[in-house]
Amino acid sequence: MARRCEICGKGQVSGNNVSHSMRHTRRKWNANIQSVKINDNGTVRRANVCTRCMRSKKIERAI
Repeated sequence: MARRCEICGKGQVSGNNVSHSMRHTRRKWNANIQSVKINDNGTVRRANVCTRCMRSKKIERAI
């Protein structure tokens, strides 16, 4: 499953893990992407959507 929201485009972000001794190692933050059924102009399909878009009602869930 792709780590990108089909609605807003939110995806994976990278940065540094910083320890107490200030050593930097690379790490990544994954967006909370869920595979849900949505109504897309009357047709039901599966989409990879972030939980922020689900909570803000940017999509219409199919039952």
